[in-house]
Amino acid sequence: MARYRTMMALLLTVGIVFQLSESRVTCRNDKGNEVDWYILYKLPLGSSNGLSYLYMDESTNGWKLSRNTIGSSSGTLGNTMKPLLDYYVRKTEGFGYILYNDQPGNNRTVSSSYGHSKGVVMLDKDTGVWLSHSTPKFPKYQSQSFWPKSGNVNGQTFLCVTYSYGTFEQIGLQLMYIHPYAYDYDIPKTFHMELQYVARMTDYPTKDPFSRVEHLMSLGGKRFVSFAKHTRFHDDLYSGLIVKFMLESLYVKGWGNKGRSIQLPSNCSTRIPHHVYNVKMVKLLKKVYNDTEDHSKWCVAPNIGWICIADLNRHESQTNRGGGAICFKNVAVAKAFKTTIKDYERCVTPHSDL
Repeated sequence: MARYRTMMALLLTVGIVFQLSESRVTCRNDKGNEVDWYILYKLPLGSSNGLSYLYMDESTNGWKLSRNTIGSSSGTLGNTMKPLLDYYVRKTEGFGYILYNDQPGNNRTVSSSYGHSKGVVMLDKDTGVWLSHSTPKFPKYQSQSFWPKSGNVNGQTFLCVTYSYGTFEQIGLQLMYIHPYAYDYDIPKTFHMELQYVARMTDYPTKDPFSRVEHLMSLGGKRFVSFAKHTRFHDDLYSGLIVKFMLESLYVKGWGNKGRSIQLPSNCSTRIPHHVYNVKMVKLLKKVYNDTEDHSKWCVAPNIGWICIADLNRHESQTNRGGGAICFKNVAVAKAFKTTIKDYERCVTPHSDL
């Protein structure tokens, strides 16, 4: 009998540990396993109806094609978003989230005074994730079917990083500078005030400096650098902020469909210490896409192994929009992005570090 009770107690303990592990707010891969960070690159239309995606984390040593589709409940995004989807059903105690997007869907038009930024913040009092991405209307408003069909057409990028609860005070400050449009949120009153300000969209910088650089440590001890600029920064994110930190030339992938806006040319000005080149074409899985098919936003400094996943394009109008980038140093990741570059815009005076 005692042996039976011991066995039952062991099974109960294992069950509780498993349940806690399943419910932790962390980035998760296709298998549902916790990872410190990952990057997704959703391929443009023409690759499995625009639902295929490349995956990369610390263990992959480059891109891996997922067997799942981007909107699958068992894929990387589905596994990562599970705490939020569960919250919609169960109203989990001690859980908070902010969904922000300058193109939130449901026919809502967002003022340009808000950041040109898209992302998901989810957390409890232990851990949380900051998922930065480039996809309009993602995730769909309070829906278990989180992927918008409109997202199938163009290429998109996602960066998920797992942080401890305490780090979200600094993340909240960064988001206050970006001033994103929060279209859905629920932040408990006991959580960081900075996140509550972001959710309510009530606080943002009113005096210089109108940019902020913050070093963030992931739960696994990886150093990330967050760049944030407010609309009053009045300069390009890449040539006006990031390149001055990197002190190395950048290759920037942005959106080629400019609408009424003018695209900034590649910048080889002597007023900045290094150059900023516009990536015009990328090659993904042996197929070439131009910048009007690929809505992703990223930059790479291949000579020093830095990579950034960003919010903004190099458009003249977006010098007056809030936004940012999350960057980190990883030679393998930087190489994976560098090798996707098929063509870039040269300056009038030829100069290349690629």
